[in-house]
Amino acid sequence: MHGLTFSSGERWKQMRHFSLMTLKNFGMGTRSIEERVQEEAKYLVQALKKDNGMPCDPTFILGCAPCNVICSIIFQKRFEYHNQKFLHLMELLDEKSKILSLPWIQIYNLFPALVRHLPGSHHKLFKNCQMLHDFILEEVKEHQKALDPNNPRDLIDSFLIKMEKEKEKPQSEFTMENLTFTTSDIFAAGTVTTSTTLRYGLLILLKHPEVTDKIHEEIDRVIGHNRSPCLKDRNSMPYTDAVIHEIQRYIDLVPANLTHSVTRDTKFRQYLIPKGTTIIPLLKSVLYDDEEFPNPDKFDPGHFLDESGNFKKSDYFMPFSAGKRICVGEGLARMELFLFFTTILQNFTLKSPVDLKYIDTTPVANGFGNIPPSFKLCFLPSSKM
Repeated sequence: MHGLTFSSGERWKQMRHFSLMTLKNFGMGTRSIEERVQEEAKYLVQALKKDNGMPCDPTFILGCAPCNVICSIIFQKRFEYHNQKFLHLMELLDEKSKILSLPWIQIYNLFPALVRHLPGSHHKLFKNCQMLHDFILEEVKEHQKALDPNNPRDLIDSFLIKMEKEKEKPQSEFTMENLTFTTSDIFAAGTVTTSTTLRYGLLILLKHPEVTDKIHEEIDRVIGHNRSPCLKDRNSMPYTDAVIHEIQRYIDLVPANLTHSVTRDTKFRQYLIPKGTTIIPLLKSVLYDDEEFPNPDKFDPGHFLDESGNFKKSDYFMPFSAGKRICVGEGLARMELFLFFTTILQNFTLKSPVDLKYIDTTPVANGFGNIPPSFKLCFLPSSKM
């Protein structure tokens, strides 16, 4: 396999190292990327205000913001939310995530040689992936025309420069195929996971208005309404930090994680797992551990607060996977979740158009990912702004 997500061995090592270094070079973990997220959060607020407090499905709008942050790193551009090319991209990503969580895809994974000849949603998934790759290849062609080897603008430029340096290496992993797949992997993962967490989180906050009220109180006390939230505010907002952690724990976004491989013969309990065996580390086993998180089936921010109300870390919190294949964009995702959630709640009061007893947070699909049910909510502008 090409790219980052499903590759292995030397190819995976090189693609991961390149991705990590490039993300850092273009601001991940620094003030510059924080400013990009803050800027995009303002665009998000402007877009939400256009609904004038009327009920809306937040799926699309919540996907636009994290997608644009990723676009700024990969393509050095952001799209207006009404841009037709951008709309098409968002539809592809949303449809891809839904198809991946259908039972039919699980059947395909078990019997690929047989099922590929049968009709089903997997064919649409392949078509969507190809359309995404075609979009990326168009961007690559545009980058090649204006490439300055001494001044890379984004991830694609950096990869093209690396390709040129290694063009004489017969076994180089820096090929057009790996460029397309790696860019696609980062683009999709950086958009879908964050946007789904935001959407699922708002649904949970609708269900628990008492939690939302406490976040509003903390925002009023720490940030106020005369400036934008910033990352350093997180240290002074233990309750909000705990809520975001609990949202991630509770939704268990990618229950089966990505496949890992055993690098050497490993004895686990009474079993011997031979080197090279593919394993699936079930994240739910730690995220729902009832000793670490009492009543794990209940949404409770107290799981991440000590008796004094201070934020409490947990070694069992690993929604970004574990081991060497932990998500390369974890730092960016954590920053986005905090800044997007706090900016939304700084500017709006959330209201459900249906009675709270009818709000169901049970995922409608739980294959590769847990997909929240469709819902509508009202973003009522804060009277304090």
